Amino acid sequence: MSDKGLIKRIAYNVPANDFKAAGKSSSSIKSNLKAIGIDARILRKIAIISYEAEINIVIHSYGGNLYCDLYEDKIVIVSEDKGPGIPDIEKAMTEGFSTASESVRELGFGAGMGLPNMKRYSDEFEIESSENGTVIKITILI
Repeated sequence: MSDKGLIKRIAYNVPANDFKAAGKSSSSIKSNLKAIGIDARILRKIAIISYEAEINIVIHSYGGNLYCDLYEDKIVIVSEDKGPGIPDIEKAMTEGFSTASESVRELGFGAGMGLPNMKRYSDEFEIESSENGTVIKITILI
């Protein structure tokens, strides 16, 4: 990813299976952007997108990173995890489809709305996945 025009990058490490910390990174992103005056409608989109991305890292990966890149005209949320990847992206983009375990669902996660919600609230949505990990890049115009 080119950082041409990048004003600021906020980076977070997101551990796998850490449900106690789940949501802290996305909450921090929202707070940081609110502090610099980002519009409330944009903040809502970013809060949803970054939360869904963070929860997907916690539930489905071996851990990863969540980034919030601020540009003059857009905010880009990047989720990078360390695998195991998404075997069928098309299926994973279907609302309600989930590979979350029963124990994760009992905690209230894994409803199969993460990727569909990220795409719904984005202006641009890109996803690449292999057994080595998944990278999701979501752009919101401001």
